[in-house]
Amino acid sequence: MDLRQLEYFVKVAELGSFTRASQVLDVAQPALSRQVRLLEVELRHNLLKRNGRGVTLTEPGELLLRHGRAILHQVASAREELASVRGGLAGRVTLGMPPSVARAYAVPLIRAFRQRFPDAQLSISEGLTAAMQESLLAGRLDIAVLYNLRDTEGLDARPLMQEDLVVVSPREPEDAAPTAPITLKKLATLPLVIPSKPNAIRMQIESSLAEIGLTPHIALEVDGVPAILELVADGLGRAVLTRHAVHSAVKPESFDVQEIGTPCMQVKAWIASSSQRPITRTQQATLDLLLELMP
Repeated sequence: MDLRQLEYFVKVAELGSFTRASQVLDVAQPALSRQVRLLEVELRHNLLKRNGRGVTLTEPGELLLRHGRAILHQVASAREELASVRGGLAGRVTLGMPPSVARAYAVPLIRAFRQRFPDAQLSISEGLTAAMQESLLAGRLDIAVLYNLRDTEGLDARPLMQEDLVVVSPREPEDAAPTAPITLKKLATLPLVIPSKPNAIRMQIESSLAEIGLTPHIALEVDGVPAILELVADGLGRAVLTRHAVHSAVKPESFDVQEIGTPCMQVKAWIASSSQRPITRTQQATLDLLLELMP
């Protein structure tokens, strides 16, 4: 059995599509389809049911997927063990982070990773929780930091940290700067520059206001912390972000922040990996490093 064919099959099965798998693997779709078909011929079983929406697994396909994941994990583990003989961990780890977390931690994480694991590779991407959770389950990410995780099916997840949410406004003169926490009732009246759904902070705000029968006043929907902060600096509205997002801004001194509610409103960050694929030693070392760097 060709390991490359097995890897291709597993990726197609996890993503449910030859098109998506070809993009992730960077392999032309006809070549990908041909290799999977050769695997089916060798095993004398149809592994996938093709349809207009993608592919689904046959019973033999489900069986091979379970074995295939284990085989590919063993191969990755063997490579890591051989690398350890040379004195270090090897392999590639793909990590997803929310933008505000990435701005605060990506650079120190990369520096520490390269120093400790010079033979390994770390790839960091930014995204929203819903998209990163899907990528974890599909195998496009190995590890992800997720906000307000509600559904842990298919994941190994643990709480990582809690972050305060604050109202961000253009900097006022010192004697006019807000000091006391803002109430949820007052928050509902502010024109907000806010990410679109299903952003975790957006959902937290809507949920908290719904509990008292209110809805947010949305002035602008903008995805991306830098753009949101720029619009707030221009006076086009207020934002609700984590303190990390403000502290890591290009000019954090341009903004005033005000806590929300008593006690303050928070979002919880989780660190997660897929429970469908055993974690490698390099991935575990990356998890441990994240827990070390992030309070």
